[in-house]
Amino acid sequence: MTGVVVVSRTLTLIVAACFSGYHVLLGLYSINEPASSMPILVAMGLFVVATIASLWPNSPMRMSLPLALFNVAVAIAVPLIVGSQLDGSSGNLGYATWYVAAIGTLMTITATRKRPQLALLGVGALVVHSVLWAGVGDLGHMGVIGSVVWVVAAGLLSRALVKAGRDARQYGRAEREASGWHAAQEAHLYERQVRLTQTMRLAMPMLRRISESNGDLSEEDRQECRLLEAAIRDEIRGRRLLNNAVREQVMTARRRGASVTLLDEGGIDDLNGSDLETVLNTLATAIAHTNADKIIARTSADSATIAVTVVGLSSPDPAVSALGPDSSNDEVDLWMEIPRQVVPAASA
Repeated sequence: MTGVVVVSRTLTLIVAACFSGYHVLLGLYSINEPASSMPILVAMGLFVVATIASLWPNSPMRMSLPLALFNVAVAIAVPLIVGSQLDGSSGNLGYATWYVAAIGTLMTITATRKRPQLALLGVGALVVHSVLWAGVGDLGHMGVIGSVVWVVAAGLLSRALVKAGRDARQYGRAEREASGWHAAQEAHLYERQVRLTQTMRLAMPMLRRISESNGDLSEEDRQECRLLEAAIRDEIRGRRLLNNAVREQVMTARRRGASVTLLDEGGIDDLNGSDLETVLNTLATAIAHTNADKIIARTSADSATIAVTVVGLSSPDPAVSALGPDSSNDEVDLWMEIPRQVVPAASA
């Protein structure tokens, strides 16, 4: 099992705030080095405002564009303000160049909050100012190179974390899809086993009779085979429309000569337990109390209130009924819509 290290966002904000505050303390410690302290305090104020806005606890992970542009403006303004009060040619400025690390920290925060391009722009402005103000040779002494390295590392790390998060979401989605596919395959296998068991239970006695008689069946046996074939077809097309009561009433209707068709189109797949049993028992009762020549029961896939629709058709003329199921002279003997939630009849 792979362990995952989770770093608290609050802890991260506290550490970043401590680093930022440390730079301000260095600036206050060296406040007597510049020609005037007032511009330095203004620069500190800009840096503090930008840092507080960037580290605000309730802010989203991706920094807003106006705030990122404000940080870049601070990265440009602070070096100009502080540099105007210092002698860039002096080699002993000490902590007076506190703004270099401060701007590096601010741009690192900006890069971490998914604005790496603007962070590079801000630290690039710091590099340009330092070169023009003190020369290339003092970049390392002032800490400019270190600030650039921190910003670049933060940008690369932020990009890597974004990619890792995207990959994790894709892997999670793939895992859910694989789990769903596996569950569907298991359900299909279970369904096939159930249907095969039910089919064998229905057909096995007749298959033994056929084997024992070497295929020499009486007319009664042949009729029973036709009924068994229809029952097996119900197990395939009817599926969830069947329970023992429905099977019994359908077989009774067929034995008296009625044509029964059961069509499950998935409208009651979400019904289970007592709700499903109540609907099926109501269907069995409806089939038992009709003398229709043709009975059709179908699930209502497009209805939010109706579970099963039952239609019974009868032909007034037996000769016309013999024409087949497509006769247009049939009369409706039964029309019943079984609701998804059937209220059981109160017992007397």
